[in-house]
Amino acid sequence: MPDRVTLRAHAKANLFLRVLTREASGFHQLETLFALLDLHDELVVERTASGITLTTEGADTGPAEENLAYRAAAMVLEATGRRFGVRLHLVKRIPVRAGLGGGSSDGAAALHAVNRLADDAVPRHEILQFAAQLGSDVPFLASGAPMALAWGRGERMFRLRPPPATPALLIVPPFGIDTKAAYALLDAGAAREQRRGPVVLDRDAFDTWGTIARLGGNDFEGPVFGKEPELKAIFERVAGTRPLLVRLSGSGSAVLGVYRNEVERAAAALEIGSRDAQMIETWTRNTPARGPEVG
Repeated sequence: MPDRVTLRAHAKANLFLRVLTREASGFHQLETLFALLDLHDELVVERTASGITLTTEGADTGPAEENLAYRAAAMVLEATGRRFGVRLHLVKRIPVRAGLGGGSSDGAAALHAVNRLADDAVPRHEILQFAAQLGSDVPFLASGAPMALAWGRGERMFRLRPPPATPALLIVPPFGIDTKAAYALLDAGAAREQRRGPVVLDRDAFDTWGTIARLGGNDFEGPVFGKEPELKAIFERVAGTRPLLVRLSGSGSAVLGVYRNEVERAAAALEIGSRDAQMIETWTRNTPARGPEVG
C-alpha cells in the first residue's frame, strides 16, 4: 500500500442549471449539465499513525473539521476500520464561493486519495454513495467524467461524450455568493412565478457548443443578478465578447465564457478588462480526470 498520494481536484462549471422543486427536507431537485475544467486544486495525502490533520495554502477554507476534504477522509477511514490516519495538504487554486465546486472537488479527491492509501478497500459504487452524502456537486466530481447530465440532488447522472476541449475564461468578482442565500432568493421568486419544469433533451443537443448554448441558462442568474448588479454587468460584458457560451456557474459568483480559440479568448480578456475581477484562463476537458498518483 502507498504511503503518499497526490490528486488534482478539478473545478466544474454548470452549462445549464434548472432548480425544479424544493423538497419538504429543504433540499432542491436539480437538473444540470456539468462540465469539468482544467483549473484545479491539488491535494496531497500522507499516511499517519492515527487521526486527521488538514493544512491549506492559497485561500482560507474555514475550520478544518467543516472542510469537505476532512469529512471525506473521515468517511473512508471509518469505512476501512480506522487502521491508520492521514495528513491532508490542500493547495487552493479554485476561487472559493464562486460556484466552481472547489470545496466539493476537494472532498471528491479526498475520497479517492484516502481510499487509495487503504489499497482501494472501498468499492467505487460506495465511494460515489459517500460523495452523494457530502453534497450535490460531489458525485459528478468524484466520477471523473468530463461531462454529465445530472438530476435529483446531483447524485443521478448520465455521462456524456463532451465536445472538443475548448478555451474558457472565468471572470470572478471580488465577492462570493452564499449558496444558501442564493437559494432563498430563488425560492422567494418562485412564490411569485411558476418554476420551470424538466425539459425533454435530445442526445444531439450535447454534441456541439452551439447546441449546448441553446439549451437554456441558469435559474440563479435572474435572482442573483437582481441582488448583485455588478455581477450582471460582468455577465453582459462577457456576453458582448461573442463567446460560444456564457453562463453563471452554480449560484455564482464566477461567470464562464467559452471561446472558439485562444486568440478569441485573449481578445475577450482585453475587451473585458476588469480591474477588480480575477480573470482565469482555462480549458474545458474532453477526457476524464486522472486518478491518484502514488508518491
